Amino acid sequence: MIRALPFFAIALLAACSSSPPAADNSAQAQAATATLPVVIRSAKGAHRFDVEVAASQQQQEQGLMFRKSLADNGGMLFPMDPPRTASFWMKDTLIPLDMLFIHTDGTIAFLKSQAQPYSRIPVSAGVPVAAVLELRGGRAAELGIAEGDRVSWGNCAIGSPRPDEAWDQLSFCPKS
Repeated sequence: MIRALPFFAIALLAACSSSPPAADNSAQAQAATATLPVVIRSAKGAHRFDVEVAASQQQQEQGLMFRKSLADNGGMLFPMDPPRTASFWMKDTLIPLDMLFIHTDGTIAFLKSQAQPYSRIPVSAGVPVAAVLELRGGRAAELGIAEGDRVSWGNCAIGSPRPDEAWDQLSFCPKS
């Protein structure tokens, strides 16, 4: 029994020692993702957001799933090129979102406020859109953003060109 005591003490120490936490891949991916400026012009003024872009099919399928928070002026833009009728659900999304479906002329066609986490009910504007913008749930109401407000992004949002080919390809300048 006395011989087993050192082995028991070593086993106990090993069990109690903490290993380094696993890397949070979603946080690393979020930090590594470049952002694009988006400006929404509403009756209450212009509101700027710096959002991630879900440009590829894989990025659009992932979206904001598994995120635990979203900055007040953050979000994700889903460009639709060519424009199409888009449908989103919240199956693996942990936080409520505002979904803004944007017409090809830059106006908000449909705004789904506070889409519920984990919902499998599809959300769609029912018409072809140029993009969908997801914001933190309730943010549109806080800022007075509504259907019919105008949205632009990239160089068109900030009024000055940025020497970045990706921005040039993503810039959206709605015609008045």
